Amino acid sequence: MDIVSFQTPGLGDQSYLLVHQGQSILVDPQRDVERFLATVDARGADLRFVLETHLHNDYVSGAREAAQQSGAELVLPAAAAPAYAHTPAFHQEDLTGGGFTVRPLHTPGHTPEHTSYLVLVDGEPVAVFSGGSLLVASAGRPDLLGPERARTLARLQHVSVRRLAGLPRELALYPTHGAGSFCTSSSAGESSSTIGDELAHNPLLSITDPEEFADRLLAAPMPIPAFYRYMGPTNTYGVLPMPHERVPELTVTDLDDQPPGTQVVDIRPRTAMARGFLPGSTGIEVTDDFGSWAGWLLPYGAPLVLVAEPDQDVAEAVTQLAQIGLDSVRGVVRGLPEHRATERFALADLDAFLPLLDAPDAQVLDVRMPSELADTRLQGAVERFLPDLFTEGVPAALDRARPVLVACATGRRATIAATHLVREGYRPVVLTGVGVPEVVAARTPTHA
Repeated sequence: MDIVSFQTPGLGDQSYLLVHQGQSILVDPQRDVERFLATVDARGADLRFVLETHLHNDYVSGAREAAQQSGAELVLPAAAAPAYAHTPAFHQEDLTGGGFTVRPLHTPGHTPEHTSYLVLVDGEPVAVFSGGSLLVASAGRPDLLGPERARTLARLQHVSVRRLAGLPRELALYPTHGAGSFCTSSSAGESSSTIGDELAHNPLLSITDPEEFADRLLAAPMPIPAFYRYMGPTNTYGVLPMPHERVPELTVTDLDDQPPGTQVVDIRPRTAMARGFLPGSTGIEVTDDFGSWAGWLLPYGAPLVLVAEPDQDVAEAVTQLAQIGLDSVRGVVRGLPEHRATERFALADLDAFLPLLDAPDAQVLDVRMPSELADTRLQGAVERFLPDLFTEGVPAALDRARPVLVACATGRRATIAATHLVREGYRPVVLTGVGVPEVVAARTPTHA
């Protein structure tokens, strides 16, 4: 038996393919299904089941498409009741075929319908796919469906993680959500574990009282990305196949003919953006979490035009956008004429940033998330989490007449903030390559 993990780092998720004797099971696939089906073909296997643990809140599912292309049986939790044909999974009602037995385990908490899947071969349990229930060193958060239901779901999550913890200690545990996911209630481990390791190291499994468990899960919830609200309905009513990753080539002049509300997204490296970018554009460098930030910060579903370097591959950007249902990329502009790229900001490494910080009129904007602020604070900084900068506006404490020093943890979010600040008439200086913790450490006296 072999289990292949497919990482989607920007969303903090894993999809899984279990292969045994020419048969396979696919669990919680993302929308870009070709990478999964190609692996099935490469292994010379037939895909017997496609399993969904829940109606996902953080990405558009590829389960229906994978099942249609492969002829596999599509299985969803019975209570999910999506508006398309599927096999409903009922608690402990085994599904058999292809040499496997799939035993659904109702594990509500992350969502009401959430179901984990215990897979048995020759009657022996070989793996449990726990989706957003029991995670590595954590558990799936229960508040994504609104604060009114959060405590009820948290108590249900207590029952569910303990149900999974009662499985054989040597059993391999494969959660969907992991490090980097906003679907976790706290910092989660990166990938797989075993039931025994979780019993030994997961702090949530030591809590016996459901109310105390709920208190722990709800004590300091992470922010909820704005695009999450659209994922559940999309996955309930059906998903179109992935759009083609190749998009039309446009010129800067073509931007004048785009429909109202079109968002121009600069995906170039920050060094290129700093030298000049288009007025009104939002700069989001293409890295693993590009799609998440685009979905969080931009009006969901708005027409998009990308700005890229002349030789930059935009396929990754288009794929990440499509993974969260943003199929409205109208084209890409490559190479900006200097007379059009009139907006600029400055970049400063740590050595250049520290003297600016010590100037009498220095003003600093820290755009990190609340949990990061709780760990390390920069004295005197104005604090506004990056998404709040877009929705609530620039803090009134910042003066347009003076440069604004912008910091995060690496310069990535500070760069996004800088393009927004420029649009609002400010002069940003981005701390790049390091972040607030390094600034604080550099300013903290050391004693021999």
